[in-house]
Amino acid sequence: MSSTMKPPKGFAPMSCCWSTATMQKRLPFLAWLPDYTWHALKMDFIAGISVGLTVIPQALAYAEVAGLPPQYGLYSAFMGCFVYFFLGTSRDVTLGPTAIMSLLVSFYTFHEPAYAVLLAFLSGCIQLGMGFLRLGFLLDFISCPVIKGFTSAAAIIIGFGQIKNLLGLQHISRQFFLQVYYTFHNIGETRVGDAVLGLVCMVLLLVLKLMRDHVPPVHPEMPTGVRLSHGLVWTATTARNALVVSFAALVAYSFQVTGYQPFVLTGKTPEGLPDAHIPPFSVTTANGTISFTEMVQGMGAGLAVVPLMGLLESIAVAKSFASQNNYRIDANQELLAIGLTNILGSLFSSYPVTGSFGRTAVNAQSGVCSPAGGLMTGALVLLSLDYLTSLFYYIPKSALAAVIIMAVVPLFDTKIVGTLWRVKRLDLLPLCATFLLCFWEVQYGILAGTLVSMLILLHSVARPKIQVSEGPMLVLQPASGLHFPAIETLREALLRRALETSPPRSAALDCTHICNIDYTVVLGLGELLEDFHKRGATLALIGLQVPVLRVLLSADLKGVLYFCTLEEAEKYLKQEPGTQPYNGSEDSVPEHKIALLKA
Repeated sequence: MSSTMKPPKGFAPMSCCWSTATMQKRLPFLAWLPDYTWHALKMDFIAGISVGLTVIPQALAYAEVAGLPPQYGLYSAFMGCFVYFFLGTSRDVTLGPTAIMSLLVSFYTFHEPAYAVLLAFLSGCIQLGMGFLRLGFLLDFISCPVIKGFTSAAAIIIGFGQIKNLLGLQHISRQFFLQVYYTFHNIGETRVGDAVLGLVCMVLLLVLKLMRDHVPPVHPEMPTGVRLSHGLVWTATTARNALVVSFAALVAYSFQVTGYQPFVLTGKTPEGLPDAHIPPFSVTTANGTISFTEMVQGMGAGLAVVPLMGLLESIAVAKSFASQNNYRIDANQELLAIGLTNILGSLFSSYPVTGSFGRTAVNAQSGVCSPAGGLMTGALVLLSLDYLTSLFYYIPKSALAAVIIMAVVPLFDTKIVGTLWRVKRLDLLPLCATFLLCFWEVQYGILAGTLVSMLILLHSVARPKIQVSEGPMLVLQPASGLHFPAIETLREALLRRALETSPPRSAALDCTHICNIDYTVVLGLGELLEDFHKRGATLALIGLQVPVLRVLLSADLKGVLYFCTLEEAEKYLKQEPGTQPYNGSEDSVPEHKIALLKA
């Protein structure tokens, strides 16, 4: 016999299969690229152009929200398009600057580009580390009411923050309450030109959005002329931000030619992409050099809030569109994609980015088929940096303010309070705590809402509902699992209903809903058994699941009686012949449970 044997036909070595699967998991584009078609290329091209026409004016506007020069919005808008092509698991998501992330950046970076770029780098490192450690589950502890409270507060903060640009007011504080005061205090200094142009832009954006929402779908049997008109309307309404901003810039340029300028303009934007360089780990100012440690201390809670909220926003967007379009995403892989985007983006002066709900919606509605659509979006942003920056000079700030206000209006959920009132009123507590405290400091709002949500969760664990049934035996059934904070509640219920009566009553603990217990629960059950024994009563356990039974057998509790059903426990209580309890040894456990215990 030959010493080398050929494997059977069709057999593939396990290591090779595992390697291919792992590569496709870590580089998802390897899974869909081999089946890529010309039709998908056409649809991705259209979607990429549509998103690009949306992101360019938004990026300029969001840089204003972040308190940074306008070019930093564009520096932040292209890297995610290229990274997500290789690492993303959603065909719809687009990464880039968003209103909420820009607001957070403005809070924690003191409107200094160096701080914003360093925050992007450090956030990316944290996000990448969470992805490698598969810590995406931590985001599950931020509940929906907390998210809704934060986004609604952010919508008001961002929207009101643009009123000064909409009205052409100068020297308005960025702190929310001071901003409200000085905006109304200086309302008499409103520039009529900016106010009129801003309101006109808002009306145009609203009309185009309503047209976009009511454009009927195109059918192949429609005449060519009708389909062409539908296409033009769809293109104009989808690229409404770019159209309105271009219209405003044209108006401003027309006044510039006449020598009179009634608008506050964006001003000069540096041309081209900055040279790649490592993020600034120190900053030199007129008062000296600020070290890396001092910069990190200055950003404070931002190093936790920014990466977590970036991940939360991006994964929430990805899950939402994956559910709508019937595919699945890998949350931990999404962490890797957004983390690497922020790290690489920081090399080109990007501030932290995340998934954009609005642009992702444009992407999906444009018929995108894969993350390849982002390549066209990224290329369009780079082209704008090279060839269009001279035109950005004439964009009125009131037009960008209109874009931002119309973009954040949908973030304010007007129905959430009514929904929670009907569904579970207790959830209004974290919603209100988050919403109100976010106007003071964003991190306090998120922290307070999360703590309130955790307290509500812990309360339900520590005080589970216990169903009580009367009969020959008193039966208590915890409605949920039994964990160590809940043992005192159970103890009090059994003492009050069984042992403090005259005479003491026997009781059964229905463990049907209990799938695991810990050592504290075992000790508590042991004390209960002793209390029942001293009073001459019986405590029986029924409906034990295998993991719980295994723990009880390992603990070797004395005097514990456990039965499969309540009927068996009642028969034992009546001392009917032929009924024996399982007295705590494996020999007395039914055969099917012994097999499970030894499995």
